[in-house]
Amino acid sequence: MTNCSELFHRITHLGAVCFTGLLLIGLSGCDQSTPSTVPSSPSSLESTAQSSSDHTPLQGTIPATPAPSPEDRPRIIAFGNSLTAGLGVSPEQSYPAQLQKQLDTLGYHYQVLNAGVSGDTSAGGLRRVSWVLAGKPRVVILELGGNDGLRGLSVPETRSHLDAIIRQLKDADAQVVLAGMKLPPNYGEEYTTRFEAMYRELAKLHSLPLIPFLLEGVGGEKTLNQADGIHPTGEGYRIVVDNVLRSLLPILKDTTTDSSGKKKKA
Repeated sequence: MTNCSELFHRITHLGAVCFTGLLLIGLSGCDQSTPSTVPSSPSSLESTAQSSSDHTPLQGTIPATPAPSPEDRPRIIAFGNSLTAGLGVSPEQSYPAQLQKQLDTLGYHYQVLNAGVSGDTSAGGLRRVSWVLAGKPRVVILELGGNDGLRGLSVPETRSHLDAIIRQLKDADAQVVLAGMKLPPNYGEEYTTRFEAMYRELAKLHSLPLIPFLLEGVGGEKTLNQADGIHPTGEGYRIVVDNVLRSLLPILKDTTTDSSGKKKKA
């Protein structure tokens, strides 16, 4: 079996796109089980997540300023696998935590929660939708499907799961931002092309903001990835936040809140 060191040397030769797909191989794994009890309130969402050994806790970075309090802010939930969970870095270096800091700095009063589970697939995500919706998100950043592709699962099957997730989130009045992913070329041109197109097609079908490639500028960059050559460093996740903000900020401009928590125009 090829080890990480051998993969890295091959990746360097093949280029950034190949690397990024191989990066996700390290993210794939068995589906995580969904919490047995779906929480009924935002506060119980956090306590349930923190008490579950099968899930990365949903955590929001508490803003430096006291008003409005995090509980009063509209919520953005980052919903995905270990790229969202921040595997291998401290909690404050994960992309959702860094996104919280950036939004605070820019004056967007939202609370960002991390609903990333390492190894999650689109099927696993579909089982977790009600758990995520218990947090009453205004926005959900959906980052799933990469592990499906690396397992060679049917693109129509993955698309069906993502479509069902998006429909449930939209039915709950959550704005969805879809994060696109890519696969290495050794999966075959036909499969990788169909896989990448899946995200564009879903974004068009549901009129969603699309992050074309979540790891743009990070995949293949040795200094932006951890020693395993697979997971981004804190600095790598900073660039991921930049990628997210390009698609996220336009939909937040009309829902920025003032210090009282009320909506105001940007």
